[in-house]
Order: sequence, then C-alpha cells, then structure tokens
Amino acid sequence: MQTQSKFRLLVVRLGAMGDILHALPAVTALRRSHPSWVIDWVVESRWKALLAAESLAGPHPTQRNPGQPLVDTIHLATTKQWRNRALSVQTLQEIRTLRRDLRAGDYDAVLDLQGAIRSALVCRLAGCRRVIGEANPRESIARLFFTEQVVTCGAHVIEQDVELAAAVAGDELETTLPMLPIDPAAEDWAEQILPAVSGQKAVLINPGAGWGAKRWPVERYAAVAVGLIGRGFRVVVNAGPGEEALADAIEASAGSATRINCSLGQLIALTRRVALVIAGDTGPLHLACALGRPVVGIYGPTDPSRNGPYGTRFKVLRSPESRRDHTRREAPEAGLLTIQPDDVLTAADELLAPEITR
Repeated sequence: MQTQSKFRLLVVRLGAMGDILHALPAVTALRRSHPSWVIDWVVESRWKALLAAESLAGPHPTQRNPGQPLVDTIHLATTKQWRNRALSVQTLQEIRTLRRDLRAGDYDAVLDLQGAIRSALVCRLAGCRRVIGEANPRESIARLFFTEQVVTCGAHVIEQDVELAAAVAGDELETTLPMLPIDPAAEDWAEQILPAVSGQKAVLINPGAGWGAKRWPVERYAAVAVGLIGRGFRVVVNAGPGEEALADAIEASAGSATRINCSLGQLIALTRRVALVIAGDTGPLHLACALGRPVVGIYGPTDPSRNGPYGTRFKVLRSPESRRDHTRREAPEAGLLTIQPDDVLTAADELLAPEITR
C-alpha cells in the first residue's frame, strides 16, 4: 500500500466526452482512498468542464474545491489539432510547453486510461519512470510505451479503468459515482430552465450520436417526446454542436418540447435536475449515468456490455440482430431500426414510476 503523503499521479485520458466520463469513477475511487495525493489530469481542452467549472479562471486551474473536486491541476492538450497540423510551428510549441509543464510535476506514476498511441505518447512526455497501462490496450502499439502492463478482467470499460487505477498503489477499489464540478453560474442558468420548485418532472432527450450508424431516427425521438408530453412530463431536447436540426425537428413535432443549446457545464447542471435521459451511445447518456440519473439507452452497432449505461438505473434497448461494428457509416444500423417508439416509452414508464413516487 502506498503511504507517501504527497504521492504525485498524472492521469492521461483524452478522447471523446464518453471516454472522460468512463474514466472518472476510477480516479474518484483513487481520490477517496488517497485524499492527500496530488492527482493531475491531461485532457482535451473541450472537455475541461467535466473536471472544472467553466467559470473558473485560467487555462490551468489548480486547487480542489466544489468547482474542481477531483483533480489538483488540469493540463490541456489539443491532440486532434496536433494530428491535423503535425509539423506546424504552433503544434511543436504546444507540445514543448506541455512537456515542460508535465516534467515540472515530478510525477511518481503516470496512468494511461485510454490505451491509444496518442495518450501513450503524452504519458511519455512526463519523463516518469512508471507508466501504467492495460496489457491489451485499445491500440496494441500503445503497450510498448508502458513500463507496467495490467491485465484487466472487467467487461465494462469503467470496470477495466478501476482495475488499472488499483494497480497504482495495490488498492482494492470499488466503482463509485464520480465527482463532477458544481458551477454556480451554470446552476443558476439551469434553474431558469427547470425550476426546483416546479412539481413537473422533466425528461432530457438527446437525438444526436457520434456517427449515423448509431443514430436512432429523429422522427422516432419526436414520437417519444409526444408520448411523454401526453403523460404530463416536461421534455427538454439537447442539441449538441452540429445537431441543431435534429432538435429543431423534435421541437416542431412535439410542440411544447423545449430545445436547448448549452455549454457542457450547463448540460451538467441541467442533467442533475431531470428525472430521465433518453439517448443513444453518446456523451450525454454517460453524463446522466455519472450523475446517477436513470437512462434509456438506444443501442445499435456499439456493445452496451462494454460501453453501455453503468452505475445507475437503466434500460438498454438493442436488437439481437445488432453486432458490434465501429465502422462510421452514415445510415442507421439495421438492428437499430427495429426499435420502435413504443419500446422506448415502455422502458421510460418503468424507470419513471419510482421517480414520480420520489
């Protein structure tokens, strides 16, 4: 067991919104087991709000507080942009700056919770002798950068991340709901949308998805919204970047549905207030799970046993015809199209019953 009072750990998890959210329970478990540790994180700039309130000043916020409850220092990286302009002067300067900042951290261990080549390379920028990663990472070449390779047995990626985190100090860690920031400004905004004094329960619908194959048809989301409104629920439709037309279509069909276009911090605050979230395999679905909100997951080509809802009450709808396939096709996957609005409404009814009672 690690007893050093100021053990310094660097966590590297880049990727999409869901990737960050899947890693949060593992790091939260470490934080609760070792409150005195210094735990820093390298994250893509656009997902910083999952670690620190957007109202906190500065690109590298430090010190834990309700607005930044989990990590001490956040290091920002723009690895996607680096890939697109690999040989530019700006990219080389940003990499040098990140390398300088990471080496100044003087870390005792670096934990790669992504298992990709780009995350492994960022780990190496820290110059730490201990780099911990999965024995069978997402991208097999990444293991060459690890000094310690951990064999994981969990089916879900959250379970795998907890096993990796346990290897840092030989802990027995349990999965737990993660610590997410509380942003007073975002909470005030959410209060205007969904007042706490209102007795009407709200359901959040997120019709978008990372690519077309896992995007349930928008007209079916609209039918679900109509059904929920008919049951007396308030329906809020989230429009992510580039998904505004999907939300507009639901709002037009459902009439009294409320379409929102908000920041990530505002989405966190709003999700805390809803009774249910309905979505595909997307970041907002995983955010709801991280906040302990019930979810209905509409799944097609992605595997819910590995990337599905976790840690909350949920219903997953997936056709037996669906097979795991991450090919970024534009048309909805055939199995996904077998799921009907009535299937989703039935699942929603089952999950909403205890929420109404509460």
